[in-house]
Amino acid sequence: MYMVQRRLHDPDTLIIRCPNWVGDIVMAIPALDCFRNSFPNTKIIGIVKKNAQGILRDGPWFDGFIDCEDKSWAGFRRMTEQIRSYKADIAVILINSVRSVLGVWLAGVKNIYGYRQNFRGIFLKGGPKPVRNDHRNVLMSTTESYLEICRWLGLEVPEKVKPRLFIGQEILKRAESLFQKYGIEETDLVIGLNPGASFGTSKCWPSERFAELAELCEKDLGAKILLLSGPGEESIAQAVLNKSGANIIDTRNDKVDLEMLKPFIQRCNLLITNDTGPRHYAVALDIPVVVIMGPTNPSYTATNLDNTIVIRKEVDCSPCHKKVCPKDHQCMTKITATEVFLAAKKLLKD
Repeated sequence: MYMVQRRLHDPDTLIIRCPNWVGDIVMAIPALDCFRNSFPNTKIIGIVKKNAQGILRDGPWFDGFIDCEDKSWAGFRRMTEQIRSYKADIAVILINSVRSVLGVWLAGVKNIYGYRQNFRGIFLKGGPKPVRNDHRNVLMSTTESYLEICRWLGLEVPEKVKPRLFIGQEILKRAESLFQKYGIEETDLVIGLNPGASFGTSKCWPSERFAELAELCEKDLGAKILLLSGPGEESIAQAVLNKSGANIIDTRNDKVDLEMLKPFIQRCNLLITNDTGPRHYAVALDIPVVVIMGPTNPSYTATNLDNTIVIRKEVDCSPCHKKVCPKDHQCMTKITATEVFLAAKKLLKD
């Protein structure tokens, strides 16, 4: 437990390096709330991947964005120059890689804070060390790991924290026009299906199970089925469409990006998804969600589960955190469509 004594003065400009994964960005929002509440008059700039900035747009956290481009040398240089242009003297790095610190350090930011691990301590002014027990890092939820940085800095962290998302009026209007095009009425029961996962195929429940589930939801609940898919997941969505006899609303042609995904999930009465970014949208938007979890450790996402049912099977090799299953994928194939459907009915009834 850290003493509540501020280690930061109120800076004119604060740079925050956000996570890369969609779900991690949403789980970082309680920490972003903490920074904004602690520094209401500070210009806060987020380093965020360009395609993910829409997740945070219209929220109160950032006064501007720097495109996170650290995969190529040219992109890395552009990012570093953008950071340098703000002349900030304080930065907070929410993720744990050396590369995430290096660009900020090369940009001349003198006071950089984040987790002191992975040999990057030489670039940091300070920050917490991972909590360890018996020479191993203690598992904590991703949200709590970000909040530990806030606590170390002496910022006030509320006892109860929950992510939230904001949707601009222009995005809402565009979404409403698409719902009209799909024939979705205000009184319709809408169930969203998210069969992809950008992490890798190991997180994906079989497409034939999603196809069967769509049929159950349409027949037994009279639901309209909204099929969600991101870039690179088009073939997964097509497989569901090919294998299902349900009337499924295919959103692929409308290229629903991460910003438009917010009103789409908000319109759902229930979301059924693999353990991937959209599940965290649902939590932030107070939408009931059934999560089909396979190779990942549930401890990392074990917060704000009041309106969530996580379906997971204990198998010898799980959690493995591998992107591609090297075996028989039993952590996912043992989960049946009927089991997921019953969980969906329970959430809708509650």
